[in-house]
This record gives sequence, C-alpha cells and structure tokens, in this order.
Amino acid sequence: MAIKNTQRGFALLIAVIFMSVMLSFGLALGSLSYKQQVIASSAIQSQYSFYAADAGLECALYADQKENRFAYPSSAPSSAPAMTCDSSISATFSYTASQFIVFNRISLDSNKRCADITVYKPNGAGMTYIFSQGYDVSCSTVESPGGARFVARGLNVRY
Repeated sequence: MAIKNTQRGFALLIAVIFMSVMLSFGLALGSLSYKQQVIASSAIQSQYSFYAADAGLECALYADQKENRFAYPSSAPSSAPAMTCDSSISATFSYTASQFIVFNRISLDSNKRCADITVYKPNGAGMTYIFSQGYDVSCSTVESPGGARFVARGLNVRY
C-alpha cells in the first residue's frame, strides 16, 4: 500500500507568506520615510517664509517709527511711500478720510524671498496695524506662480 505525501509544497507556501510579510513591511517603511522627508522639507520652507515675514515686519516698523514714511497725510499723496529695505518691487495705497492704507511688496535675500507688507494708519490718534506676509520664493513666483508651490507665513503688530 502506497502512502500519499500530503506535505508537498508546504515549504514553498511558508516562503511565499514570509516574503509577502517582509515586502509589506518594506513598503510601509518606505512610505513612512518618504512622508517624513516631505514634512522635513516643508518645515524648512516654512522657516524661510517666517523669516521673510519677520524681515518685512521689521522693515515696516523701522520705516514707520524712524523714517515716518507712513504718517497720515493731510491730502491724498501722488504716490505710495515705498520702503527701501532690500528692494521694493511695488507700492500702492488707499486713502480715505479715516485711514491711510499702504501696501508694499519687497524682495529679500537677493530676490530669493518675498514679503508683502500692509500698513493701516488711522486718521488722528489710533492704533497702527502692520501685517507682513512672507514667502519662501521670489516675488516673480508669487506674482505669477504658474503651478509652483510655495509656503506663506504671516505676522502682524499693532501699536
């Protein structure tokens, strides 16, 4: 009487299961490391944009407090007061009987970073508000992104 061998291919089945488990662990670790790299990269870009916002805010504070560039004018000025920190790209303003709003876009770090600064100056005694939005890319990329991704961080101050 012949005995039938029922354990044929058992080692192959164990090897396939073991390799499937190892492959899934490898893919999970690869996915996790990729996500960590993306997070680390965005943290660096966020830091650059925060520093650009801080530089823009400090520039506006200096221009307002030391140079008196954003003093409320008695009549509408012919042009917006521009800040001269690194280089000013554009300056626009809005003038009403109650407030003077000045918007400046400045280029920082040899045109590697950009900041948008908005100064709200009330007529008479009141709080001055300064908002600074920093970007981790150049001003030309902010003006026409063309699908580019960039990080923006903002700071504000009132006094």
